[in-house]
Amino acid sequence: MSAARAAAPVTLVNADLGGQRSSLRLHGGRITQLHTPPVRGDLVLDLGGDRLLPGLINAHDHLQLNHFPALEYPALYGNATQWIEDFNARLRDYPAVRASAAVPRAQRLLGGGLKNLLSGVTTVAHHDPLDALLQQEEFPTRVVREYGWSHSLHVDGEARVRAACLGTPAGQPWIIHAAEGVDAQAHAEFERLAALGCLRAHTLLVHALALDASQRQRLAAAGGGVIWCPTSNLRLFGRTAALGDLIAAGRVALGSDSRLTAAGDLLQELGAARQALSLDEATLERLVTSDSARLLRLKDCGTLAPGAHADLIVLPAALPLSQARRADLRLVMRGGAVRYGDPDYVRALGAAADFTAVEVDGRAKLLQRRLATPLLGGPVSEPGVRLADAPGRVACG
Repeated sequence: MSAARAAAPVTLVNADLGGQRSSLRLHGGRITQLHTPPVRGDLVLDLGGDRLLPGLINAHDHLQLNHFPALEYPALYGNATQWIEDFNARLRDYPAVRASAAVPRAQRLLGGGLKNLLSGVTTVAHHDPLDALLQQEEFPTRVVREYGWSHSLHVDGEARVRAACLGTPAGQPWIIHAAEGVDAQAHAEFERLAALGCLRAHTLLVHALALDASQRQRLAAAGGGVIWCPTSNLRLFGRTAALGDLIAAGRVALGSDSRLTAAGDLLQELGAARQALSLDEATLERLVTSDSARLLRLKDCGTLAPGAHADLIVLPAALPLSQARRADLRLVMRGGAVRYGDPDYVRALGAAADFTAVEVDGRAKLLQRRLATPLLGGPVSEPGVRLADAPGRVACG
């Protein structure tokens, strides 16, 4: 959105807000009012019954790993340690994997950010060091800044894991890969964390595939939760976690992991979650909005409430979120600024001059130009995204 347009309040009218048509007003990057008519001087966009939702929250991604080639794994693994050892061997022996690892980190991070934005994600929890690039306004999405993390017991060791957990302020999440697998070794990680004093109210276990019912109850009783990445689990281990009890308690957030092991983006994870546990749409939406925000301690994301960030997505009328794909998204806004969307909506908000025409999975879209420019012709590509006027040329990644 141009500076002139960004300064004006925007009111979205005839929006489907939870089954009723109403309006939402935003200004200064925040939602200011709900269910009120436009004010004189507002820029007004009529959504015509399209669905308006909070921008999605991806609770787990490795942003710098999404450009690696899709790897064929020889067999299912028993635990994540086996997969790590296999991947490290490929990093030594496979030229395509080595070439991907050699791409400058900034380009890889931007590619991961764009992958998320195109799927309606406006906030990402990056499970790696918080690079300065991720904290810039120009990055495609918000990135969670206040958190503690460990990679895993296998990679970091017990002493470093315990120090990271105890050193994370109570008001911030502490995130660790744990119980990632289906064998006894994966199952035992929960008890190791418990013995280290790492089962706390801010503890979030990524994957948690090997937890049994009793361990899930203990995690919930401690106030902790799970970040679920179903397609990554299915690809590496042949099944995903039984999390119905924790989901009902609001103790689960959804993550996409990276394309190194998972299907792709958060919308695909939602579809996999629906199929895995037959979850209803309201529950699925909470996994990527309100429940995720609560577990990640994000006070102004994942909700359509006055004072929250104006991070918004628009879906076609009556389309369930779990059945949507990135080309279905009609509009994605971060902090009240348009970043991606259908040409008619982008133009109606006066932002088209700042955008590049692209095709996303064969559909015409507009993408904020500064998000596309740094990656044009570079080594990182985004599958299915092309410059609309240059067939065959990768637009961005």
